[in-house]
Amino acid sequence: MEQREYELAAALRHELHAHPELSGQENWTRERLMSFLREHTSLEVVPMDGWFYAVYRGGTDQPSIAFRADFDALPVEDAIDAPYRSRCPGVGHKCGHDGHSAALAALALEVDRRGAGRDVYFVFQHAEEIGAGGEVCAAALKKLGVEEVYAFHNMSGYPRGAVCLREGTMHCASRGMILRFTGTPAHASTPERGRNPAFAVARLVCAIPELTDPEGYDGLVLCTVIQINVGEPAFGVSAHRGELLLTIRAQYERELAALQSALEALARREAGRYGLELEIGYQDVFPETANHPAQTEKVRQAARRLGFPVCEMAAPERCSEDFGYYLHAIPGAMFFLGNGEDYPPLHSAAFDFPDEAIRQAERLFRALIEEA
Repeated sequence: MEQREYELAAALRHELHAHPELSGQENWTRERLMSFLREHTSLEVVPMDGWFYAVYRGGTDQPSIAFRADFDALPVEDAIDAPYRSRCPGVGHKCGHDGHSAALAALALEVDRRGAGRDVYFVFQHAEEIGAGGEVCAAALKKLGVEEVYAFHNMSGYPRGAVCLREGTMHCASRGMILRFTGTPAHASTPERGRNPAFAVARLVCAIPELTDPEGYDGLVLCTVIQINVGEPAFGVSAHRGELLLTIRAQYERELAALQSALEALARREAGRYGLELEIGYQDVFPETANHPAQTEKVRQAARRLGFPVCEMAAPERCSEDFGYYLHAIPGAMFFLGNGEDYPPLHSAAFDFPDEAIRQAERLFRALIEEA
C-alpha cells in the first residue's frame, strides 16, 4: 500500500473512532464509509438496509471473493488520550470495528488502483455486537454467488502482528436466555396464599454447575448468570414476578442446543411445581464461527508468503462473532491479528485499534485475492 492510501485509511479510522454509533444506529458511519469509497474509488457502491457493499468487477471466470468488516461501537466510555477520542459520551469503538472498516477501505483503494483478476466484494456490516447484522449480509452474499469470504479481528493477548487462526471453531456460539416467571402476590405474612417464583429461580441457578459439567460435553460449555430480579422492595408483599437472565455459550452449536433444551425443560418443571406461568425469550444470538479447512490453509500460506508470524490457536476464543453466519452460508475463514500480549483488552475503556494493523490486514487480504 502506498503511503497516501495508508494515510487516507488511517485518517478515516480516526474519524470513525471519534463518531462511534451503537448497533442498529450506525447511520452516520454507514454514510461516511460510502462517501469515502465514492470519493476515492470508482467501485460500485450498493446501499442496503443498515449496511452496504462495494464491488470490483474483475471480468474473469475466477471464483468471486468477499471480505467483511463490521462498523458498530459499544456502550463503553472512551478513555484514550488522542485527538480523535470519542465525541459521544458513553460510546466508544472499544472492539476495533473502526480499524476493521478502515482496513477494508484500504483494500478497496488498492484493488481499485491495481485491479484484480476476479470479482471482489467489500462488505461493510452493521450490528455485529448484538448478532443482528451477519445473518442478512451472509444471505445476500450467497444470493450474489460469492464463493469465498474472509474477515479478520484484531485481538489482544496475542503477539503483536501475529496471524492467529485454527480450523474449526474460532469463536463459540452463544445466546442470551431470558426466563420470566409470573405467580400470584400475597401478603408477606401469608406466603402460602401466593405463588412465589423465588424458589424456581433459585433451583435453576443451583442446577447450572451440573448442567454444564464438562464430563457431559466434547467442547467448552458455559452458563453465566447475568441478572436475577425477583419481587419488589416491599416487605409486606411476597414476590410474584421473577426474571433470570443467562448467557449460554458453547464451542459447538449442537452442545449449545443441548444445554438450552436442558435449561428450558428444568424451567418448565419448576414453573409447574410452583404453579407459575413461564415465558422464555432469546436475544444476542450468535452461531458458532467455524473456519473451513481449505480457506484456513489459504490464510496460513498467504501469511507465510508475506513473512508474517503464524500462531496456531489451540482453542477457540470464548467470545462470539456473527461472522459465523457467513461461514454457514459460504466457505471462508476468520483470522486474528495480534495487538500484543499486554495490549489493553477489547471492550475496555483504554483500548484503541493499532493503526499499523491496517497495513497488515490490507496486505493479507490482497494476497488472498491474488491466490486464485
